[in-house]
Amino acid sequence: MKFIILATLLLSPCLRAAEAQPKTAEEIMLDVRQSYAGQNQKLQGELRDGDSGRTEPLELTMGNQAMNFLFTNPPAETIRLDLNTFPARLYQVRNGTSRQVPASQLGSKVRGMDFNYEDLSLGFLYWPRPQLMGEGRVSAQKCWIVRVMNPGKEGPYYAVDIWVHQASGGAAKMAAYDRSSKIIKRYEVTKIQKVNGANALKELRVETLDPATGKIQGRTYMKMNTPAKP
Repeated sequence: MKFIILATLLLSPCLRAAEAQPKTAEEIMLDVRQSYAGQNQKLQGELRDGDSGRTEPLELTMGNQAMNFLFTNPPAETIRLDLNTFPARLYQVRNGTSRQVPASQLGSKVRGMDFNYEDLSLGFLYWPRPQLMGEGRVSAQKCWIVRVMNPGKEGPYYAVDIWVHQASGGAAKMAAYDRSSKIIKRYEVTKIQKVNGANALKELRVETLDPATGKIQGRTYMKMNTPAKP
């Protein structure tokens, strides 16, 4: 679902020991947060709507414990995630003016795609009292499954399940639920690439689901180009 995506979204920049040691849910979530904050990359790519094929050019810059999503199509805007704070703070920059994204906007779509501002804020990575639900696999890789619950009433999600790679500490898949415990959003890293010797996002798929039927209502891909060699 960093999911994360949702990093780049959802991937750690380095691999640790092949045999992961048992961890608490709190330790696993700390690993995920640190995997985002420690990255230093600049990637070009796009968001693409799976139904219409419409694209939004995107530049993703990570460094100094911040992530910047630059959209150049009019109206141009930058969405900046400041990872120096706890929880991270999300800002929207337009026409040279920066403002923190209010809670009332977290459920709104970004550039008309299936990403919303809650997704880019990574706010659910900071929700208290995470629960370790067990283990699973994503693309044959062993993962811990951690569930986090929204401590308040703000934002579109009531709970989020996160599949975290045991070897890297990066999130590979996420599923978000509404307050009726119906799944409404899925994220999964479908392709990765090597950038400066580190794992980086190549493709992330995001799906919005109808909570009543479970059918997919919309699908968006975040695709990042392979950087040219210097």
